[in-house]
Amino acid sequence: MSVAHRFFDPASLTRRDCYKLLIGTVIPRPIALVTTVSETGRVNAAPFSFFNVLSDDPPILALGVENHADMSFKDTARNIRMTEVFTVNIVSAEILDAMNVCAVPFAPEIDELAEAGLTALPGVHIAAPRIAEAPAAFECHRHTTIEVGRAREIILGRIVGIHVRDDAVDARHHVDPDRIDAIGRMGGHGYAYTRDLFDLPTMSAAEWRARQDELQTT
Repeated sequence: MSVAHRFFDPASLTRRDCYKLLIGTVIPRPIALVTTVSETGRVNAAPFSFFNVLSDDPPILALGVENHADMSFKDTARNIRMTEVFTVNIVSAEILDAMNVCAVPFAPEIDELAEAGLTALPGVHIAAPRIAEAPAAFECHRHTTIEVGRAREIILGRIVGIHVRDDAVDARHHVDPDRIDAIGRMGGHGYAYTRDLFDLPTMSAAEWRARQDELQTT
């Protein structure tokens, strides 16, 4: 049954209204808890839900980072510009509350990881640390920064190291989603678990035709 849809032209929307439509419909979004380090060695941690992996060859992920209202860079964007590296830590249900602490707009001198009770571990290839409690983490070199407006930039990172909990990955590199127990971001203040899983294999053309023939004969 057809259902009526409303059309919205982004050119006629306020920035806030466009934002609400985007975050309310592109759901759930994975959450990157990004760790960076300043030129002086100060560690910063901040969560971003404008995030995803875009390529496996080369391995590339993307962050959408918004500047401050006065157009100055947030710590994450500034640190990546100055050091060229960052680490994306996947947020699990276990560290959800800690992630929320890292979202607090602390002053630059405050160590978010310490406030959140999280443990920083040194990277293998880069200076930006990973979070011990995260089920997975990606060490990244900045690949490209795309300035898409006065307020926002998209940072592409080339993955140079992957950390996965030992009990969450097997010898064939298959990752157990139950062990990762990732959290997704919804609209507003909403979040979602990723525990209600089901398999849906992609059909071949022959399997599709066989299914259609079966339906026509029943």
